[in-house]
Amino acid sequence: MKKAFLTLFFIFLVQTASMAFESSIRFVQVTDVHFDAENPNKVKILEETVKDINSLKDISFVVFTGDNLNNPEREDLDDFIKIINKLDAPYYLVLGNHDVAKSKKLSKEQYAEIVHANNLLWLRKKWNYTFKKKGYTFIVVDGAKEVIPGPVGYYRADTLEWLDKQLSKNHNRPVVIFQHYPVVDAPEFNGARLKTHKTYQPEKYFEVLNKHNNVLAVISGHFHINSETMQNGVYHISTPTLLRTPPVYKIIDIVSKDGLSPLVYTQLKEVDLQE
Repeated sequence: MKKAFLTLFFIFLVQTASMAFESSIRFVQVTDVHFDAENPNKVKILEETVKDINSLKDISFVVFTGDNLNNPEREDLDDFIKIINKLDAPYYLVLGNHDVAKSKKLSKEQYAEIVHANNLLWLRKKWNYTFKKKGYTFIVVDGAKEVIPGPVGYYRADTLEWLDKQLSKNHNRPVVIFQHYPVVDAPEFNGARLKTHKTYQPEKYFEVLNKHNNVLAVISGHFHINSETMQNGVYHISTPTLLRTPPVYKIIDIVSKDGLSPLVYTQLKEVDLQE
């Protein structure tokens, strides 16, 4: 029997009354799939996850927040896309440190080309991009490195400048940011902090965030564990790897009604692996 756990309830009140409106949206975050086409267990987990998500109601979209592949292999990306193409809802992709490496002949540009070859609706060539649904703006921010990949996230100066412009452009709309690398401190895991999984100069990222009051949440993966916290008025959400036992993904509801500011709810959902 499939189980759904309410892991955290959090109310986020936007600081400007002008952003209050009546609109709700539900979407799914899947992260750190580490897909390997030659690993039958990982193939099964992804296939069953797609089926499980398709059993849900009112899902606007699914976002994969990086480390979609275990290794930057073109064949694995082909198979990964073919499986997630079976989702009933549209999907969006974020790059992680396991996804791209020019040395493996899978650059960011080549990654986009392969996604498009398997999904003709995917027209994006850049990995910083936005999309809008139901009055919300969603921003995908790329912190992955393709020349020397590694667990340390790096949000380039031009990326942060682009993010600043997008937040200004959408100043009257609530914004949710998706990225692989969190910018908050890594949580403790078995009594120790994940020192290898930090983001380079996160203070520069926060300089951008602190200039705006329209960001509801920054949603990421990378840590492989559940971590949710409020910092400087922004809800930072990090979701466990899909490879956890049992596999899990996160359902996120943003609810606004009666002219009030949006409320954010998160829920971990287990995947029942059929024997």
